[in-house]
Order: sequence, then structure tokens, then C-alpha cells
Amino acid sequence: MTNNNLEISSLLAKLEAELKVLILKKGLKNPLMIGIHSGGVWVAEQLHQRLKIQEPLALMDIAFYRDDFSQIGLHPKVKPCQLPSDMEGRDIILIDDVFYTGRTIRAALNEIFDFGRPNKVILGVLIERDGRQIPLQPDCTGCSIILPIGQRIKLTGPTPLSIDIQTINTDKTAA
Repeated sequence: MTNNNLEISSLLAKLEAELKVLILKKGLKNPLMIGIHSGGVWVAEQLHQRLKIQEPLALMDIAFYRDDFSQIGLHPKVKPCQLPSDMEGRDIILIDDVFYTGRTIRAALNEIFDFGRPNKVILGVLIERDGRQIPLQPDCTGCSIILPIGQRIKLTGPTPLSIDIQTINTDKTAA
């Protein structure tokens, strides 16, 4: 199943509206937006412009901070992070494409805290799906969905952005 750009556009609009409300409600001052490679960066690039964030967009690859190497393997093409050297006291908007188990966000928070203790961190995701394994959840979402076992969501892009729901082989004995 592939969703078209119109649906992506509405998900981005909903996420943008929720973020605007939360930025005002929490009183974020000069927030730093961080996109998580790679889909989160694509989403963050769009939101950064829409929200007129003044600070340059920061980019993060959390591959070395993951705790599930034995299941997913070490990612051979780790992208460089483009983060400010000091996060101390900063208001941060962390953006990812899909929130699933929570492990990516846990890894991202570990990396952020290695650069200093932020004042606030708001998490925005384009899509939240079922399957949480860690007690974390997004503050703002484009949508929430439930998928059957054996399906996953993949954001492709960056131009155009599209969503694919894929069926994966869950039979571990298959060659």
C-alpha cells in the first residue's frame, strides 16, 4: 500500500499545528529543531521552514547509540551529526518519521544529553504506530495507526515524500 503526497501533506499540516500549540503552551524560546536520519530529517526540513525556526536545523544519526545491534546489526553507513556543541539549557524539538518501539528516541535522547542537559525536549513524529517497548511517547503526531504483525511503515523521499506500508518476512527459518 502506498499513500500519496496529499496524505503526507495533511499529516505534515496536523503535526505542524500540534507543534505550534505546544511551542506556545510550553513557552519554548528560540528552539533548536533536530531531525533524526534519515526520514526524520526529511520531515524536520519541512517543519523547520513551516514553523520559521530561526536556529539552523540540526541533524542526528543515532546508530552508535542504539541498544538493539544484535537484532538489527550495526548500520555500516553512519551519517555525521550536525549538532551544536552545547545543548545545556536549550529548548529542543526532536523530529522523527515513525515512532514504533521507542528505542530510536531513547538513543537520540542519550546523544542529546551527551552534549548537555536541555531545558525541554518536545518530540514530534509524522506517524506513531503500535509496538512501544519503552515508556516514551510523542508529544505531537501527524497520525497514529495500528498495523498487523509482519507489516512496517517506511517513509521514502526526500522528494517526493511518500509512505509505504510493507509486509516483512517474519519466518526466521526462511533462507
